Amino acid sequence: AHAGSMPHKGVNALNAASFAIQAINALRETHRADDTVRIHGIMTKGGEAVSAVPSDVRLEWRVRSSTPKMVVENSKAVDRCFRAGALAVGASVNITTIPGYLPMRHDTKLQEIFRRTAVDLLGERFTLVMPARRNRGGSTDMGDLSHLIPACHPYAAGATGPGHSKEYIITDYESAVIVPAKIMAMVVIDLLADGAKRAKEIKANHRPLMTKQAYIKFQRERAEVTDFDGAA
Repeated sequence: AHAGSMPHKGVNALNAASFAIQAINALRETHRADDTVRIHGIMTKGGEAVSAVPSDVRLEWRVRSSTPKMVVENSKAVDRCFRAGALAVGASVNITTIPGYLPMRHDTKLQEIFRRTAVDLLGERFTLVMPARRNRGGSTDMGDLSHLIPACHPYAAGATGPGHSKEYIITDYESAVIVPAKIMAMVVIDLLADGAKRAKEIKANHRPLMTKQAYIKFQRERAEVTDFDGAA
């Protein structure tokens, strides 16, 4: 519908999306600090023209947390917000849920080997180990692996600028690339020395948070497409 002459003839999808975003923001006070819930997104399409009531608006949203349980709970809450936006203006909404990454879980024994190696190369002053419950807020496919096998995800210095931005650049190649490569090579040697004694110990003591079957089931259950008609 024409936004100037016949706005009452259209269903404003942009208003529905705006309402949904405000509803999502209203959820934030319900998030516990320990759960490190992060809900954020972008609008990839806001309409066709300024003079036309937006009939097709697209959002891309992401839900993260320090536990799979809270990812699921908050994903459902976000879906409610999308439906609420549609209900408010009588629009319809199509929600496509794509399974994301699981939170990272560091194997403490593997992490300690990495820490000692980093200290040997850099010294205590330049080595930091985050507390076990600390969640950086980001996500990676290493999180999925860490629920199945022993894993750790170290970070290196040598870059400036916000992550995932055009300002992110490597300013110290030695610190960002060469030093981490040396540490990883030294860790591999430690793990495989004496007939892979340390690697076998870590593997034997590791207790997976999920079996492969449970992981596949969990991810498949999260993959879904739903439709809701707010005018029905």
